[in-house]
Amino acid sequence: MSHSFVSKRIESDSDQSLEDLLIVGWQETIALPEFGIDRLVAKIDSGASMSSLHAECIERIQRRRQTWIRFRTQTDLLGDCTSLRCEARWVNDRLIRSSNGQTELRPVIETMIYLGGFQWPIELSLTDRSSLECKVLLGRSALSSRCLIDCSRKNVMTSP
Repeated sequence: MSHSFVSKRIESDSDQSLEDLLIVGWQETIALPEFGIDRLVAKIDSGASMSSLHAECIERIQRRRQTWIRFRTQTDLLGDCTSLRCEARWVNDRLIRSSNGQTELRPVIETMIYLGGFQWPIELSLTDRSSLECKVLLGRSALSSRCLIDCSRKNVMTSP
């Protein structure tokens, strides 16, 4: 039995060529400028569909007939655990299955991410990640059509 391999140029959903995608490691330093966070260590996880951000004291507020989420998060770079109060427009609530198999209904917000000189909007579910090393996890939906992951490296785009 013979096998043949066909080489072809891989195109993403947005017709962006492979050469145009950012190469990122399994861990990168990002910024969330709308929250005033200029350095935050993120775990890049292609196994997760949704991205998540550490949040405590989550509350819903109404502003001009729209629902917003007010919460506290913290930076985690170089041992600095500064607590920050943030607000973002609520997108919806989603049932999220965590890596341990449990499901949780989480509020989802939208904000801008800055990585390696580029920025784009992403959705983040809010949950308690206090026991985890990285306070933010970037999943496939945030990286799709923009990034390729080199899982053998970290801080490809940034240095801590």
